[in-house]
Amino acid sequence: MPKAVRFAEYGGIDVLNVVDVERTGPGERQVLVKVVAAGINPGEAAIRRGFLHDRFPATFPSGQGSDLAGIVEELGAGATGFAVGDEAIGFTHKRASHAEYVIVDNDHLSPRPAGVPWEQAGALFVAGTTAYAAVHAVRVKRGETVVVSGAAGGVGSLVVQLARHAGATVIGLASEPHHTWLARHGVIPLTYGGDVGGRIRAAAGGTIDAFIDTFGAPYIELALELGVPGERINTIIDFPGAAKHGTKAEGSAAAASADVLRELATLIADGDLEIPIAGVYRLDEVREAFRELERRHTNGKIVLRS
Repeated sequence: MPKAVRFAEYGGIDVLNVVDVERTGPGERQVLVKVVAAGINPGEAAIRRGFLHDRFPATFPSGQGSDLAGIVEELGAGATGFAVGDEAIGFTHKRASHAEYVIVDNDHLSPRPAGVPWEQAGALFVAGTTAYAAVHAVRVKRGETVVVSGAAGGVGSLVVQLARHAGATVIGLASEPHHTWLARHGVIPLTYGGDVGGRIRAAAGGTIDAFIDTFGAPYIELALELGVPGERINTIIDFPGAAKHGTKAEGSAAAASADVLRELATLIADGDLEIPIAGVYRLDEVREAFRELERRHTNGKIVLRS
């Protein structure tokens, strides 16, 4: 029987188990995918701990995982655009991709370009679409200056690249071990703490046009202190702060489509976007993978690989 990650109650990583599950076939306009790689995300840890119960309640036993890349195994009636054996990048809203097989809606899949490594393909959806939405939310333009908190994380590392691709000067807040990576991607790296506002002003040398927060409080307040207009501040995590100050809080849902996946995958294949991979774990190492994720010090994404 195929295996999948399940948890039967809210809690820490010890509630995660890899169990045998029934293999079912795809329904109408669905595709059965044999998962090769699936990214893990902070939101999944928050859901599993029960922190997001009011917004995203779990039904037990619960699976988890949205990101995926794999090989088409079977087509349901009416599924088009793919054939058995095709390689695909996709997503599911069913909390199901941390598994050996997953059923995916036909329109949630995009072809995997040959130049996109499996690990990057499998980690693309949540971080990629969140970064895409955040950059578009603040309307980044060529010649502007953008500040990004959590600039070396799973989402932040893509935000800074997409903002640079749009022609902006990017100032990235990150711990010092990640400064070399940021500088290599054309980002001005700054450390957290102390008079970070003063350091940002000095690095910008003028107007700060937009601020994208991928870390959480207190960066909305800092952005406002730096004179960034509220409509050009976006957070992907500090929802109370966004509600309080009237800033934006757009994330993956605003860009969750196969078309966006295809656009991002093309950037990767063309060498214009890199998804840094912080670690690769087997499915049965899911607890270790989340232990590393929840330390919040990784540069890039952590991936489960078959």
